[in-house]
Amino acid sequence: MYYKMIYKSEIGNITLIASKNGLAYLFFDGQKYVEQLLTKEEIVEDEEFPILVKVKKWLDDYFNHLIPNSKDIPIELLGSQFQKEVWLILMQVPYGKTITYTDIAKAIAQKYGTQKMSAQAVGGAIAHNKIAILIPCHRVIGKNGSLTGYAGGLDKKLFLLHHEGINIKNNFLSKNK
Repeated sequence: MYYKMIYKSEIGNITLIASKNGLAYLFFDGQKYVEQLLTKEEIVEDEEFPILVKVKKWLDDYFNHLIPNSKDIPIELLGSQFQKEVWLILMQVPYGKTITYTDIAKAIAQKYGTQKMSAQAVGGAIAHNKIAILIPCHRVIGKNGSLTGYAGGLDKKLFLLHHEGINIKNNFLSKNK
């Protein structure tokens, strides 16, 4: 059984879904891939579910520039082993900092003892991140500084980067986006 709450933020509604094990989903209205992401389990509205209340408080703090600790939120990672490894790396990227797809690919390659890992494969895992903001995929940029896509919408990525004080004036939007 999963429990759901809608969080109203300054950048639109954010859906929170959790089980007794932890937060499983945090996504924006209109986010890409959401239909593919959702579990087939029953989902019921419950704004008093303790994990959702904790996530709501975390988001309140985040949007008020209080830099909350994401380690306080239990998370239920739903995905392939590769996706989970990428998401765990993302969870290490500090507030106000960025990382590149190439950096993540190098870290995964090093873990497996291989010469190379595809940055495109990393991008695919990031695009299917089920827990936006808390697993900060918005902090990932292209190695050339490009602000590549964001499943929640590039406008939200730009907002979140700016909100965290990340200087984006020297970055540019990818021609493909």
